[in-house]
Amino acid sequence: MKSVRRRLATVAMSVSLLAGIGAALAPTASAAGASTCTYNLADHNAVVDGNGVNYRTGPGTGYTSKGFLYSGDDLRVYCGKGDWYYTKLLYRSKSGLPAGTYGWIRSDMLLNLAG
Repeated sequence: MKSVRRRLATVAMSVSLLAGIGAALAPTASAAGASTCTYNLADHNAVVDGNGVNYRTGPGTGYTSKGFLYSGDDLRVYCGKGDWYYTKLLYRSKSGLPAGTYGWIRSDMLLNLAG
């Protein structure tokens, strides 16, 4: 099941990149996080698949966790670096992180990625 999700996310990302769709990065308030991105994605929504998933300040486990995300939390994906996506919470998370919080999540922790 995880390999299917990973393939879905990879296909969606590849289609966006191959189509040459230029996506705007996250708003200015989050420009420091977005500047770490190495590729852009057309803005996509995604749903978290996992419980107690760290929402990080940067693209890797060495970065500080802002808090936890749980299955069903909704995100907007803007860009990525390696296997990590720079995202924004669309609604208050199940752990209490406020809507509009920007952070990084590993791509295999997402259930779907849809434009």
